[in-house]
Amino acid sequence: MPEPTAAPPTPPIPLAALLADPELGLRQLAGPPASDGAVVHMVHTSEMADPYPYLLGGELLLSAGVLLDDPDRYVSRIVQAGAVALGFGVAPVYDTVPVELVDACERHGLALLEVPPQTTFTAVARVVWRLMAEARHRELRRVTQAQQGLAAAAARPDPVPAVLHQLAVRLEGWAVLLGPDGTRLSAAGREPAPDVATGLTRLAHVVSPGASPRPAPASATDRVAEGHLAAYALGGSQGLVLGLATPAREPGDHTVAGVAVVLLSLLTAPHQGADASGRSAALVRLLLGSAPAETAPLLGPGPWTVVHGRGDRSPFAAAALGAALGSALVDPDADGSVRILLPADREATAQPGWTLGVSAPVGPDELAAADAQAARAVRRAVATGKPLVHHRHADPLSLDAARRRLAPLADSPALVETLRTWLSLHGSWDRTAAAMDIHRNTVRQRIGRCAALLDADLDDVDVRMELWFALRHG
Repeated sequence: MPEPTAAPPTPPIPLAALLADPELGLRQLAGPPASDGAVVHMVHTSEMADPYPYLLGGELLLSAGVLLDDPDRYVSRIVQAGAVALGFGVAPVYDTVPVELVDACERHGLALLEVPPQTTFTAVARVVWRLMAEARHRELRRVTQAQQGLAAAAARPDPVPAVLHQLAVRLEGWAVLLGPDGTRLSAAGREPAPDVATGLTRLAHVVSPGASPRPAPASATDRVAEGHLAAYALGGSQGLVLGLATPAREPGDHTVAGVAVVLLSLLTAPHQGADASGRSAALVRLLLGSAPAETAPLLGPGPWTVVHGRGDRSPFAAAALGAALGSALVDPDADGSVRILLPADREATAQPGWTLGVSAPVGPDELAAADAQAARAVRRAVATGKPLVHHRHADPLSLDAARRRLAPLADSPALVETLRTWLSLHGSWDRTAAAMDIHRNTVRQRIGRCAALLDADLDDVDVRMELWFALRHG
C-alpha cells in the first residue's frame, strides 16, 4: 500500500478555530479533542465509498454519507490517508450522525464533526480558506518583520551575537553558533535543558561536511520533549553550524532561519581582498624577521594608528570591532582585549560595548612605540570611564610653546592661578579650595572651564604634565 504524500504547503489552521466559528455551528462528536492541537491543511468534499486515493493528508473531509455502507472500513481508510477530521453533514441522507460512524471514529482516533443542516459544505470551505488567508498574511508579516530585525542586527558593531539574539527573540527559543567540533561559540536566548544542547550537537554533526562519506545535508531537524530542534550548515568552508531549539515549529520559522543562515555565513566567512592579502603578507614577513622598512610597501603608505580595545569576549566581537573601524588587521586576546592596526586616515570612533585607546599616527618603523601609546591610552580610558582616549604628544618645552599652549587662558588670571594650584596639589579639589580660600565647587567650575578652553583631557597624566611645565615656563 503506498504511503500518503505529505500535506500541501498551505498555512495550517487549528481545527479548534473552525469549531469556535459561531456561523458554522460545528460540533465535535468523537476523536481526540481539537484543543490537542490538530490542524487542517485543506478541505475536500467526497461522496465516494473509499476516498483514500484522492486524499493528500491533512484534510478536513466533508461528506453526507451517500455511500456509507461500512463505517469502520470507511474511517480506517480516511485515517490511513492522513486526513485530520471528518465533517459529516446532517441532511439530506441522514437526520443524525450514525452511531456506527461515531463509534468508528472514536475507535480509530479520527475527529468527527457534525455539520448542521443550515451549514453548507461550501460555507465550511469558505471559512477554511479565509482563515488560511489570514494565517498566510500573519506569516508573511512575521517573516518580513524578522528579516528587517535580522538585517538591522547584522549592521551592529557586534553582528554575530546580535543576529543570534534577534533570531532567538523572533523564534522564541535558543539560537547557538557551533564550531566544527560542536564547540559553542556564541548563543542567545534562554539556556535549554542539557538533552536539548546534546541533541543540537548531534544534529550539527549530521550537517557538518565530512561527518559521513555521503554529502552532508544543508539542514536537519529532530524533536525532543521540550520542542523542536534544527541545525543549519553555514556557507563557506569553516564548518560552522547554526542550531535552533524552539518550543514548536511555526509557519515561517524555516524562512526566518534561512535569512539568519545567509547573514551568519557572510559575517563569519573570511574575506581576503587584495589589500588584506598584502597586509597579511607584511605581517608574515615581519614575523619571519624582515625589517619594517622592507614590509612598509606591503602595509601601504601609512601612517598607521594602533587601537587597543577592551570589551566583548565573544569570538567574533574582535573581528566585528575591526570591521566597524575599517580594518582587517585585528589581534584578539582571550581576556577580551584586542589590538587593531588602523590606517591613520580612518578615524577611530567610540564603539558600543568597547573601551578604546588610540595611539598617535606613526610610520611602520614606529609601530612598537604606537602599541605602547595605545596601551597607556586604553588604561586611562578604563580608569576614567571614558569610551575612547587618544594619545597626545606634548609640545616641545620652550617659552613660545608654553605661551601658545596657555593662550586660551591669557585673559583670565583666576583660571590660570586655579589651574596652577590644582596641578601642584595633584588634582585635589579640597586642598585647592583651602589653599585659594574658595569653595570646592568653584574649583571644579574653574578647572572644567580650563579643560574646555584648552580642549584638554585633564584626567590624562601626560596632559597634566604638559600643562604644568607650560605654567612653569610661561
